[in-house]
Amino acid sequence: MAGCAGGGAPPQGPPGSVPPACPDTVDPAALACRINAGEAAFRGGTRTDAAEAGARLQAAYRDLAEHPEWDAAVLGAVGPELRDQVGHAVAAARELTSLAGAPSPTMPPWRIVDPLPGEALRGFYDEGQRRFGVRWSVLAAINLVETRMGRIVGTSTAAAQGPMQFIPTTWASYGMGGDVWQPRDAILGAANYLAANGGASDATLDRALKRYNNDVRYVRAVRHYAAMMDADPRAFDAVHAWPVEYRTTAGDIPLPTGYASDRSVPVQEWLASHPR
Repeated sequence: MAGCAGGGAPPQGPPGSVPPACPDTVDPAALACRINAGEAAFRGGTRTDAAEAGARLQAAYRDLAEHPEWDAAVLGAVGPELRDQVGHAVAAARELTSLAGAPSPTMPPWRIVDPLPGEALRGFYDEGQRRFGVRWSVLAAINLVETRMGRIVGTSTAAAQGPMQFIPTTWASYGMGGDVWQPRDAILGAANYLAANGGASDATLDRALKRYNNDVRYVRAVRHYAAMMDADPRAFDAVHAWPVEYRTTAGDIPLPTGYASDRSVPVQEWLASHPR
């Protein structure tokens, strides 16, 4: 604990061990400790450790995103090789929070399911890159932003469907006859759509992303997550482990696998039967 409080780095155990817990507080030193510990788990832990570390990292990034005044202290306390990654993750979180607008007073009409294994999804992204020239990391970032790698099953307010969130008319033009709800078909359809709009070139990628979602905050968020994975492909393992959290007027509420609602339910009504 003392090591975390001092410089943000957790004490190191033998290779493969899980780093000790960091202080259960929300302050710059504790956040830096959690980030360092989460990254250490990816490099030396088991697959289970990595999944848990991904969830911890997501929470740390969310907390830091809410406190821009802590950026310098946290970035100064994490390992130098992590600073760009942390910067991208937090910047993306801020863009998406701004894009989402006010917290919701209702719970969403979604189902939450387990995503496909990372190896399977990575294979689909790589296939999209080979066939259409769109970077795998961009496809992964869109899948993350749209449905948390396919965890969210539901139709958006704009009638978008599937793990890559296509509206029916766009899917009819670019889905190549596939099933919008099947991850491989959806990912290849997204690669096809992006390539048709300039997404195979970095110089025109922003234009393609803006066609996907007409908001510069969306474009910047996808770019930040893609940059994380371009710099270190292991970042994909981290974001693949990020669970669904829904921003409500009662705070951020985790939506675990098995959550299901066929209608929008007032948050307080839902919490009455699902106490935290």
